[in-house]
Amino acid sequence: MSEVDRVPSPAAPPAVAATAPEEKKGKEPEREKLPPIVSAGAGATAGLDRGSKGQISTFSSFISTVNQKKEAAENRSSPTHLVFPNIKNVRDLPPICLDVRQKQRISIDALSSEMKTPVLPEPILPVQPKTMKDFLEDVEKAKSSGDWKTVHDFYLTMFDSFPELNAAFKKDASASFNTIEDSGINAKFVNAVYDALLNTPQDIQKTVLKGIINSLLREWKGPRTKDDLRAYFILLQNPQFNNTSTYVIYAHLLRQIATLVEADHHFLVHWFKKLSQKRFKQLVERLLQFISLRLFPAKPEEFPPISKCSWWIPSASKVLALLNTANNLVHPPLIPYTDFYNSTLDHIDLMEEYHTWQSFGNSHRFSFCQYPFVISIAAKKIIIQRDSEQQMISIARQSLVDKVSRRQRPDMNMLFLNMKVRRTHLVSDSLDELTRKRADLKKKLKVTFVGEAGLDMGGLTKEWFLLLIRQIFHPDYGMFMYHKDSYCHWFSSFKCDNYSEFRLVGIYA
Repeated sequence: MSEVDRVPSPAAPPAVAATAPEEKKGKEPEREKLPPIVSAGAGATAGLDRGSKGQISTFSSFISTVNQKKEAAENRSSPTHLVFPNIKNVRDLPPICLDVRQKQRISIDALSSEMKTPVLPEPILPVQPKTMKDFLEDVEKAKSSGDWKTVHDFYLTMFDSFPELNAAFKKDASASFNTIEDSGINAKFVNAVYDALLNTPQDIQKTVLKGIINSLLREWKGPRTKDDLRAYFILLQNPQFNNTSTYVIYAHLLRQIATLVEADHHFLVHWFKKLSQKRFKQLVERLLQFISLRLFPAKPEEFPPISKCSWWIPSASKVLALLNTANNLVHPPLIPYTDFYNSTLDHIDLMEEYHTWQSFGNSHRFSFCQYPFVISIAAKKIIIQRDSEQQMISIARQSLVDKVSRRQRPDMNMLFLNMKVRRTHLVSDSLDELTRKRADLKKKLKVTFVGEAGLDMGGLTKEWFLLLIRQIFHPDYGMFMYHKDSYCHWFSSFKCDNYSEFRLVGIYA
């Protein structure tokens, strides 16, 4: 047993520490018979060889003194000032291995003021590097002289971290601006910096992208503050992300924004609606282009394999949904809803997207049908039409199976929605037929006019539609009125006693 092993731990209970002097007296003669202390390092052994027994004894008495002082302090419940012995050469003390250090850890509150390390000062927040006027003057000087060092240093500092971005663009660096209505960002300064960025040398633009990478990596862990949200809001407006060579960085930025909590998205939505129409439209177009080029890349080698970046499109769609929500909060909207349509989606397998959405809903499985505002009218029409056809086939097949299971002879008419109407009572007969055969509404339509011989191969159905529309929308019928200014039909202002006819129009539509 070595000398260090017989020394009681500073974290030991007072009772154990108090018995240390007595154990020391009883075992004092055995110390001379103990083998020398063996250290792992040669330097430590040399230091011990130079040291004397008195010095080791001094260390032992020092530990005992600390324990006695600690016990006395606990009994008196008053602070104790420890007196450290005069150790001339610290290297002569036996080393303490790492596992011993871990076992001897105690709370910093239990230490005296002499043993506590000084508290580190609060981190100094970045100071706003330049004003908008100073920046524009530096850019003009750089264009005339060709020396871009000052502008380069500004961009290097500003995009180095999220705090630097806030220091550069916040209206008041000391204010919190924790409101949804005011982001606290100097929008004009942001626009000026980004407009000038595209006209700077390539080394400056590369410096900005490197700074964004470092910022995103540095700010990935931990909860988000409002300053972090401001930084995301600023970075998202970077026009460099129009270039496909920056899509990897852009995708990681979108991913971090998409994975924010709902409360943070709430702030971003209200900040987005404060953007100018021009800047807002640029954000939407940039995201739509990002999705389109990821689906159909002009140069596939520019991007990682789709299996390794399957989160690109879902992240972009989520951020696009935030912008769509912001657009709907403004009256009138910043941009027309048709500007959110992505015509590229007309060329993908829309029915696969539709079936995925039907099967998994809004779960972890992504589908563009989760974001219908990006699907054009033409694409929605295709989805509805094909879905209707599949439902017709499914219902007809089910009717056939039911007939066979009941051992009844199948009839081809059971596969259709058969309507028999009189030309003189077209609307009332159609309404009666649709009411009685509500279970067959999803089957293919077949029309027969009473008293007329004919087989409906599609022509009679078209004629029925034409006659029905003419009668329902005729002004004399009183259901709809035509407005010359808007070229549209609208519900008549006359009181209606029977709304079933309007239900017929809805079923027809």
